[in-house]
Amino acid sequence: MAETQTKANRIAGSRTGVVTSKSADKTIQVSVNFLVKHPTYGKYVRQRTKLAVHDPENTAKEGDNVEIVPCRRSSKSKSWRLSRVVRRADEPVQNANG
Repeated sequence: MAETQTKANRIAGSRTGVVTSKSADKTIQVSVNFLVKHPTYGKYVRQRTKLAVHDPENTAKEGDNVEIVPCRRSSKSKSWRLSRVVRRADEPVQNANG
């Protein structure tokens, strides 16, 4: 039930990914993983894209799971903005079993 509530609260066009780099000021690199069906064989193949994301408060750190939303282009490579930090890198993962 909690999973359906979180899907309903998601912003349209948003994606979730992992912060891979935090080298520049107010900019983070986010790696977004997704599955694509192979046109001939029908098997699902993992793919990844790296996006430059605007982080105005410098809140995200490497390894964090973040939600990003599209916005107007702020530089040559940045057209995404940080929406929220879903899970910090140093937080333990909670299991559904208890």
